[in-house]
Amino acid sequence: MNSIPSPFGRLAEQDRSRRAAGLRRELRPRPAESALLDLAGNDYLGLARHPRVVRAGADACLRWGAGATGSRLVTGSTALHAELEAELADFTGFEAALVFASGYAANLAAVTALTDAGTLLVSDAGNHASLIDGCRLSRARTEVVRHADPEAVRKALAGHGGEAVVVSDAVFSVDGDAAPLPALAAACRAHGAALLLDDAHGLGVLGEGGRGSAHGAGLAGAPDVVCTATLSKALGAQGGVVLGPAAVIDHLVNAGRTFIFDTGLAPAAAGAALEALRLLRAEPERAGQARAVARGFHRRLTSRGLDATAPDACVVSVRAPSPQEAVDWAARCRAEGVAVGCFRPPSVPDGVSRLRLTARGDLTGREIGGAVDVIARTAPPGGGEVSDGPGQDPGRI
Repeated sequence: MNSIPSPFGRLAEQDRSRRAAGLRRELRPRPAESALLDLAGNDYLGLARHPRVVRAGADACLRWGAGATGSRLVTGSTALHAELEAELADFTGFEAALVFASGYAANLAAVTALTDAGTLLVSDAGNHASLIDGCRLSRARTEVVRHADPEAVRKALAGHGGEAVVVSDAVFSVDGDAAPLPALAAACRAHGAALLLDDAHGLGVLGEGGRGSAHGAGLAGAPDVVCTATLSKALGAQGGVVLGPAAVIDHLVNAGRTFIFDTGLAPAAAGAALEALRLLRAEPERAGQARAVARGFHRRLTSRGLDATAPDACVVSVRAPSPQEAVDWAARCRAEGVAVGCFRPPSVPDGVSRLRLTARGDLTGREIGGAVDVIARTAPPGGGEVSDGPGQDPGRI
């Protein structure tokens, strides 16, 4: 009997290549309780386990059920979703809001529904994968420009005579640097372009009382600005949101494919996010505390001779000499009780592997000092200046 060749034979070769380059990824299920100090997650305000947030999520599940039961346009919209949308819009200063099942889905909907075949998309080279995938799925022509370079944006827009949308992270996820929002907005307005910002790492952290990057830059509520965000970071829950003019939100209800064809956000996540938002309103100092912790990490890490990025929000990256050394370094940290993120190609746009630390506003000075000591003592030799090879290569959009 002739054997049938496997249609997935090429996967084994790809796996061998990943292993050889130190780029193989594995799932590591975490327990419900852990003694590890978590510097890898994105719970910036320490709200994911806050008793009020957890209780609100549980109550919403008991009242509305375990799932949304359908897409938002069928049975997946509840009064709870509408309440969350209204409060998110009011808090951030935008006219309207639309909640999605994830921040990834929110970005895909915003990019694809707000463009067509005649649109020019101008995309920052350091953008998150969800924005890149939105550009790939859109029918628009995409031009990738240098990271955080408003002049490059101006030049791209100047060469296009039709509709254009500039897309950028507000805070970039790898190094935690903030986009130059006022200059980007000025470049857009000089050419009649829209500005679409992903504020996943800014909501709850930047702006007055954590109202977000657009609010902090005076752009919230502007008729030419749309902002996306996630509910899974500073708000400690899950889901995504698009914020913008009411006409934009209405258009997404009718044209956003990841809104129309996806099951709505689970009620438990909506209830938890709403309570977290209300906590942040009542305790606006949480945003400043989280930023202060990030600055403390950076100050202590650099004082130990490590190549750490200065944070504009809550992300601090520490460069590693190679992908494998980054993996090994993260493993040594974990063995000593500190969980850190490990970013390697293709997740890094410049091809340089890093440890990625996320600050939490509820960390104590002792916890910060102890974590820095572990990271410094377990560091590999070398300054991490050597490129690991090609990174995410968003230019392939």
